This record gives sequence, structure tokens and C-alpha cells, in this order.
Amino acid sequence: MPRPDSALVRVLLTALVAFGPLSTDLYLPALPTLVTVFGTDVPSVQLTLSAFLVGFAVAQLFYGPVSDRFGRRPALIGGVSLYILASLLCALAASIEALVAARLFQALGACCGPVVARAVVRDVFGRDRAAGVLAYMAMAMALAPAVGPVLGGLLTEGFGWRATFLLLTGFGVLVLASVLLLLEETNTHRDPDALRPERLLGNYLLLLRDRGYLGFMFTVAFAYSGIFAFISGSSFVLIGRLHLSPVAYGLSFGLVVIGYMAGSFLAGRYTARLGIERMIRLGTGCSLAGGAIGAGLAAAGMETLPAILVPMFLFILGTGLTLPNAMAGAVGPYPTMAGLASALLGFVQMGVAALVGILVGHLSDGASLPMMGSVAAVALLAWLSARGMVRARPPRPDPPAPSASARP
Repeated sequence: MPRPDSALVRVLLTALVAFGPLSTDLYLPALPTLVTVFGTDVPSVQLTLSAFLVGFAVAQLFYGPVSDRFGRRPALIGGVSLYILASLLCALAASIEALVAARLFQALGACCGPVVARAVVRDVFGRDRAAGVLAYMAMAMALAPAVGPVLGGLLTEGFGWRATFLLLTGFGVLVLASVLLLLEETNTHRDPDALRPERLLGNYLLLLRDRGYLGFMFTVAFAYSGIFAFISGSSFVLIGRLHLSPVAYGLSFGLVVIGYMAGSFLAGRYTARLGIERMIRLGTGCSLAGGAIGAGLAAAGMETLPAILVPMFLFILGTGLTLPNAMAGAVGPYPTMAGLASALLGFVQMGVAALVGILVGHLSDGASLPMMGSVAAVALLAWLSARGMVRARPPRPDPPAPSASARP
């Protein structure tokens, strides 16, 4: 097998982190089509997004401790196998209710990717190098939401919406084979008590008492929620309101994602020089500016493609600066419970984003203001979390690791 810090393994970890955005963005151009195909309404179709996020959030609380107890490879093998089966069920769904249920199970498998991948990065690179590695992974991962809607639009127009889920099934098979062939076990601090209820509760309380961890966690959650507000509402605004074709929508979405790639590149290049906390403050400030401009233009009735895409580009540029640094800052101080720290972070991130997605769905009237107003609101909350809670701090000591004789 290749070394855990090799370029090939980093590509695999990037693919694992991309499970979430690829599973969401690939079928975005098909959302308006699903309303017609299943004879339903917009909030019901948007439940396929929110149900995915709910499952993605909750299951992370399972995969984190499991990977701390049994290792990273077993958690990935089980999760990716479930993802493959659920993706196939999505492609075969005969009703909107069946699709929502299948999407929930798809999320239960998909969430193993980012949880375990972040823990592997922490295992291999440590806290200081992890931020840079996660930033470059995020830049590469941004190809998923950049290419996903374009490819999804082509598949939807050429072969129908089910083709997107068949492609995701094939992607899952490829990732599972890569895990089996390329990824060696990186968890050298397996904790035999990681799944004991009292140990789990104690570890979660340790994290929730850490003001710095909470600051990083809420910064991640609110920053990501802005992305999901755009994901949840953009197809209905750009296709339904501005009458873009699915392919043109995918290209517009891809232009916004370039901002995330640029932000992630800058984070990888300058984090070591400027520090995690300063990069987060720069990123949340940039996102707040973009969100405020976008909401202001929407409130003024300016519903044009540039009035939406330019502010979103600025918002997501800041998010690219923020997310990899905040994730590394949260997980870094806890090497022997990196899986659990990553899981709680992901749970809150996806849970808050799901609530924002539901809110956008219920407020949606076809106009851009509900979407852009939600982006501005969560950008403000991310900025406040970074300013009020994130502070430079020395790495916090972990709870004592189990003795060598106690490890499996």
C-alpha cells in the first residue's frame, strides 16, 4: 500500500470528503423536474436535500467513536458499502416519499467519508500541518460542486434524473475499491472504551466545555449553512425565476464554486504564515460582505444573474478561507479522540445546515430574497462566532490514552 501521506492517498481522502457535496450537487438541476415527475410541491422535493443532511449529521456521531474504537478502515468499508446500496435505491425510487427515505439512508453511508477522512488527516499530519492539507483537499474537493451541477444537468437532459444516482452508485464502488487497495490503518491510538456510554458522554462534555472548540464548531456550522442555503434555493431561483436551462444553471453554479477553490488555495498557501485564527477572521469578514451585498440587492428587487452570482462568489471565497482552518482548529487539539471531535463538528455543521435548508424551502416564493437573506444571516452568525469565541490557544491535552496493553 502507498504511504498514508502520499499524493495518491490524499486524492482518496479528497474523494471521501466529496461524498457529501457530490451527492447533493449532482442532482440539483433535476429538482424542478422532480416536482413535475412526482406531482408534488417544492418543499416536498427540498426534503430530499434536508433529509440527506439530517442523516448525514446524526450518523456522524456513530462513525466518529466507531473509528476511534475499531479503526478508520472498518468504518469506511461499512459506510461506503451502505452508500452504494442506498444510491441504487434512489435511482429506483417510484415516489417522492421513497426518494426521501432512500436519500436518508444514502446520507447514513456517505457521512463516513468526511468524518473518517478528517480523522485520518489528523492522524497523519498533526494539528499544524492538517490545516494546510485540509485546505488543499478542499480546493480539489470543490471540483465536485463545480462539475457536479454541470454533469447533472447534462445527465438530466440526456438520460433523465435517475442517471445521476446511477453515477453516484458507480462512484461509491470506485471509492470502496480504492479504500480496500490503497488505505492502510492510521489510528494508532485505538480506544477500547470509545463506545462505552459513560466514556462517550465524558468526551462530548469535554468538547462542549472547550470554548475554543465551540467557536470553531459554530463558525463551521454557520459558514457551511450559507452554502447550503444557496444549494437549497438556487435551482428554483435561477431555473424557475431567471429561466436558465439545467446546463446553464450548472455552469452558473460552477462559477460560484470557483470562489471556494480560490479561498481554499489561499488558505493552504497562507495559513502557516498568518495563523488559523487570523485566516478565519478574514474569511468570515469576506463572507459577511458578500452576504450583505447579496441580501441588499435582492431586497432592492435586483434579480439578475450578476446580482446573485457576484455576491455569492464573494461569500463562498470567504468560506473557502474559513472552513479548512476552523475544522483543523477544532479537531487538532484532540489526537486520541479525533474521530469523535470530527463527528460532533460534522453533526452540528450538517444539523444547522438542514434547518437552514428547511427554512429556505418554506420561505421560498420564487424570489431571490429568502435565499440571499438566509445567506446574509448565517454569514453574520459565523462572523460573530469567530470574533466572539475563537481565540489563539495552545493545544489542549487529551484525556489519557489507553495503555498499550489495553489496545487491541
